[in-house]
Amino acid sequence: MKKITVLLAEDHMIVREGFRKMLELENDFEVVGEAQDGRQAVAMAKKFRPDVVLMDIAMPLLNGLEATRQIRKDLPAVKVLMLSAHSDDAYVKNATESGAVGFLLKQTSAHDVCRAIREVQKGKIFFSPSISRRLGRLNPPSLDRTGQLKKKAVQLTSREMEVLQLIAEGKANKETASELGIGMKTVEKHREHLMQKLDIHDTAGLTRYAISAGIIESSVQLTVI
Repeated sequence: MKKITVLLAEDHMIVREGFRKMLELENDFEVVGEAQDGRQAVAMAKKFRPDVVLMDIAMPLLNGLEATRQIRKDLPAVKVLMLSAHSDDAYVKNATESGAVGFLLKQTSAHDVCRAIREVQKGKIFFSPSISRRLGRLNPPSLDRTGQLKKKAVQLTSREMEVLQLIAEGKANKETASELGIGMKTVEKHREHLMQKLDIHDTAGLTRYAISAGIIESSVQLTVI
């Protein structure tokens, strides 16, 4: 029997270990890699081409939303299940618009996590039961012809998402430029575009937006009072 290959993308080692041990108890799963940030998740997805990625939303260097978008763009056959401790509508909406075909709360039972992996590997969608009930009352999600959730156009480019995350994490323009390997003027231009697109005109506002969208953890807000 061919096993379902799984990549774990989660910045907290103890959580990754928990998922790994849980999946190793099942005969039909094989964990092919563990990533501790979004960039590593993208690189490992390209290397191992897993059937399913369990992807945390808030991760350093590159958040799970943008990592998912990049993986789905380059590897459309790879299915991404988003993980989060939060179930706000904005989190779920941003996850599905990034290309995730499912959304799991970290409090989800081991049985449902395993069921979710099996379901999305078959080309279906899966949401934690509490989220699924809420979505069903509002607007039931469905898949398009490519196997992705039907979605609206993503508002920000990949580079803008990267810049937004670094701004929200408190990085200065010089640090952002160095991190992304681009010029200071380019960073300033991306910052300007972000503010125009989002109609937000200060760093604190961008940080609040990043928190509400699940791009960074809420604890980061303490750095921008």
